[in-house]
Amino acid sequence: MSRVPFIAGNWKMNLDHQQAIALAQKLHWTLRDVGHNYEECEVAIFPPFTDLRTVQTLADAEKFEIQLGAQDLSQHDSGAYTGDVSGAFLKKLDMKYVLIGHSERRQYHHESDQIVRDKVAAAFRHNLIPVICVGETLEELETEGAAAVPLRQVKAALAGHETVAEFIIAYEPVWAIGTGKVASPEDAAAVCAKIREAIGELLGEERAQATRILYGGSVKSANVAGYLRSPEVDGVLVGGASLDATEFSGIARFQKHIGV
Repeated sequence: MSRVPFIAGNWKMNLDHQQAIALAQKLHWTLRDVGHNYEECEVAIFPPFTDLRTVQTLADAEKFEIQLGAQDLSQHDSGAYTGDVSGAFLKKLDMKYVLIGHSERRQYHHESDQIVRDKVAAAFRHNLIPVICVGETLEELETEGAAAVPLRQVKAALAGHETVAEFIIAYEPVWAIGTGKVASPEDAAAVCAKIREAIGELLGEERAQATRILYGGSVKSANVAGYLRSPEVDGVLVGGASLDATEFSGIARFQKHIGV
C-alpha cells in the first residue's frame, strides 16, 4: 500500500502571530518556487494556539497547500476547563491535524496514557486527525529497550475507542529531542516496524498498512534522507528546524536525495 510521506513542523512555544505570518508565508513561497508536489509529499505546520487564526486566514487567502494542525487539544468538548482548547474550536478553524501525547506534554503536564487516550477520542469526535506521539527516555531505553515504551503507549492510546478513524504515529525517542543525538536510521526503522505490527494486532493489517508512522528527534535536511529510505518510516516530525523556512523546505524535499 502506498503511503504519502508526511513532513510535520512543530513550532512549539515559538513565534507570535506576526512572526508566524512571516514564517508561514516564506515557507509557502520557498516550496512554491521549487515546484514542491504536495500530492507526493504532504507538508503540515503546527503553530501555537495564538497563531492559528492568523495563519489559517493567510492560508485561505493565498491558497496554501500546506496543511495546518494544533499542538494539543482538550479531552473535554466544552465547560469549566480554563486554559483548555476544545477540538470543536480547532475544527471550526479548519485544522486538519492535532498533536497528542508529545513528550513535553507527558513530562511537563503529567499527561498519563489515559489522558492521551481521552484526547485521541476527542480528536476522533471532532474529525481531527491525531498525530499520536510516543517515545522513551534514556533511562527507559537502557532498562527496557528501544521499542517497549512506544509500543505500550501506542496500545494505550488506541485501546477502547468506539470509532478509530485515520491517525498518525510519531515515534520520538525523548533522548533525541533537541539534544543533537539521534537514533540511527536502522534503529528508527526497526521501532517503526514494531509499531506497525502492534497496530495490525489491534486494528487489523489493512489499517496497519494504511497508517503513516513518523520519526522525530533532531531531524535536519542533512540527515532526513537516511530515515526516509526505509519503507517503514513515512515522514518526520520536526522541531527546531521547522522554524527555518529554508531548512524545513529542504527536509520536505528529501526525495531528491534518495532518488524517489
